[in-house]
Amino acid sequence: MNSIALDIQNVIKIYNNGFKALDNVSFQVFKGEFFGLSGPNGAGKTTLISSIASLSNPTSGSIHVLGYDTQKDSNHSKMNLGVVPQELVFDPFFTVKEVLSYQSGYYGIKNNDQWIEEILEQLGLLSKINDNTRSLSGGMKRRLMVAQALVHKPPVIILDEPTAGVDVELRQSLWVFIKKLNQQGHTIILTTHYLEEAEQLCDRIAFMKKGQLIALDETEKLLAVDEQIHVSFTCHENISPLIAHFNYQHEKNKWSFELNNYAQVEHLLHIINTNQVTISNLGIMEKDLEQVFLSLIQ
Repeated sequence: MNSIALDIQNVIKIYNNGFKALDNVSFQVFKGEFFGLSGPNGAGKTTLISSIASLSNPTSGSIHVLGYDTQKDSNHSKMNLGVVPQELVFDPFFTVKEVLSYQSGYYGIKNNDQWIEEILEQLGLLSKINDNTRSLSGGMKRRLMVAQALVHKPPVIILDEPTAGVDVELRQSLWVFIKKLNQQGHTIILTTHYLEEAEQLCDRIAFMKKGQLIALDETEKLLAVDEQIHVSFTCHENISPLIAHFNYQHEKNKWSFELNNYAQVEHLLHIINTNQVTISNLGIMEKDLEQVFLSLIQ
């Protein structure tokens, strides 16, 4: 049985002005996976999503959604795909329920009021079911866009910056719902600049830069590239003779250390305490995905 939900092979996209937005991108996303896609602005993420959704054809290469070619069999690939775009797009002339009913009709689905109400309840929109879309807040409109992407129960869901502009409470409840969909077997592909979200949610993460795929691995393995512990503090004394055997940097009154384990952290603090050195603004930080991201794009 084929376990591949999304298969991208040697995709190149060159626009008419000669700009190469995608440069030989290849990777696969497996069924039931929570997959992250990240990169700086202009990395090619939106172009890639447009190509996956059959909104734009690549110059060369192939994209398959559950085995269906997005160019040669776009109808079937679209039926298996739900996309939540980054931009807020809504029709101000319809109620929430009407928007979702019409969206269902685009996929040939009728009489799915029960599923529509279930989606709205999970997204905290059920009380707004008869409200006009123009009366919704920005966060509620984004939730409605998520609901639109789910009305045909697609097995593969792409979320392009779904929590941009959403408050903390709405963000948390949205992720509870998305994680539930993933646990039910839906494949989730997430693009986000909130790397702490990607770190907590994604099984694997791909990083793009200037149209190229520059890294792809399991989240834990990406974080393990640099397992050092970063310690910093402010100190007005010259402590260089005390810490000569540590790997450190000193600028003005800030001292920064890269230590291999917590035993070294304990040893450093023991030296500071034994010598009655006064420090402030102590910070201890393990490697996080944001640091991985910055080191990769630099």
